[in-house]
Amino acid sequence: MGISRDSFHKRSRTGARRAPIRMKRKYELGRPASMTKLQGPKRVHVVRTMGGNKKFRALRLETGAFSWASEGISRPCRLIDVVYNASNNELVRTKTLVKNAIIQIDAAPFKTWYENHYNTIIGKKKGRANTEAEEAILSKKRSDKVQRKIKARNAAAPALDAALDEQFATGRLYACISSRPGQVGRCDGYILEGKELQFYLRKLRARR
Repeated sequence: MGISRDSFHKRSRTGARRAPIRMKRKYELGRPASMTKLQGPKRVHVVRTMGGNKKFRALRLETGAFSWASEGISRPCRLIDVVYNASNNELVRTKTLVKNAIIQIDAAPFKTWYENHYNTIIGKKKGRANTEAEEAILSKKRSDKVQRKIKARNAAAPALDAALDEQFATGRLYACISSRPGQVGRCDGYILEGKELQFYLRKLRARR
């Protein structure tokens, strides 16, 4: 028996078994879940669907594009780990990528952008002196116009969230997947911030 999305095999609300009035139809078919894994190299299968359309079934992924909403930027990032899934803990153990899973991504692309954009160092532990690379960023030669621009940015920008700053220090950011890897062949999402980040940090602490 193939996977079907019809409702004839379901009982009614009162518990009565429905009698099928016809055979299965092509437009009611379902397909097995892709169970996209966090590992490389990237592997995506193309599935031909109704009307000659295509679905991109990602079987393995290791990178994705993630956005930082409060800063209005997005960067391609390396996926590191799956840490939380509200629907099933087994998907965390097997490192399965699905929509709304909470994962950890590489913080380096966003850290580099922030430090160059605001001419400031983030993710630095208290009492630690700046490294040569960090000093190079701060002492980089800039024109008067660029210096005025950076000064205006710093005046207008809100302070970096303390929870985010701690994550930058570890080199990993918590992010949520907003795409459907088994349907579009990509693992894209957004960085967790504010109340949403606090909510998932509480969930992660409770699991430990």
